[in-house]
Amino acid sequence: MSCCYPPVPCLTCTGWKSSLRARDYFNTGTERPFVYVPRLVYLFLLVFLVGQVVLNHRLPDQRVEAQKLPDVPGSNVLDLAALGDRIALSKYLMLWLQAFDNQPGISIPFRHLDYQRLRQWLDRILALDPRSDYPLLSASRVYAEVADAERKRIMLAFVSDKFREDPEKRWPWMAHAVYVAKHQLKDLDLALELATEIRELVPPGMAPSWARQMEIFILEDMDEIEAAMVLIGGLLESGEITDENELRFLKSRLEELEQKRKSG
Repeated sequence: MSCCYPPVPCLTCTGWKSSLRARDYFNTGTERPFVYVPRLVYLFLLVFLVGQVVLNHRLPDQRVEAQKLPDVPGSNVLDLAALGDRIALSKYLMLWLQAFDNQPGISIPFRHLDYQRLRQWLDRILALDPRSDYPLLSASRVYAEVADAERKRIMLAFVSDKFREDPEKRWPWMAHAVYVAKHQLKDLDLALELATEIRELVPPGMAPSWARQMEIFILEDMDEIEAAMVLIGGLLESGEITDENELRFLKSRLEELEQKRKSG
């Protein structure tokens, strides 16, 4: 006897019993063997696999090739492209340049970039906006970190050249260039040359004392104790240093060097 009223059957009479029959069928553990599969299906699969193999052999080589940095446009071309907004163009080109190593389907290591051309791009971008720190930051803190000594030197030379144009504003990047030369290149002569430029070109008070005193520590690392003492003595006698803490530090440093010279 049915528990439902036609024409609407209830779940008990339909769904529940149907689900039981389906469950019993699938729990029998029997499956249809492959011999029951129509031969046309096998033929279709075979044709499909052969077609895939033939197609892969006939397609052109899809290997991705890295693009080289293009030539730097002339100043007149960039002035026209700027449409009166050189700062916006400078920022756009800097973003494009920093993303150039990530090309579609490939990532280019810095050591594979043409650093001479890279320097030209940085120089032209900085010329568009001389007040920007982005090109010098990228040169000293990004591109100079490449594991290639020659490429490091190219970036340090760029930072040094641009530092001379505005020492009061660009000394931080020059100070980092000193660090790269000393600790990464292990070139104390180059580090001393860069540190000397900071002391000579940055006016007193425009950079912290540690930046203007880097030369002293490099001379000490080079065992040039006499030269370091002469430099400290010159700073003390010049009258340029007025900060009491800095004067006290230089005097104590001079005494330490004197003791080191006597003991050596």
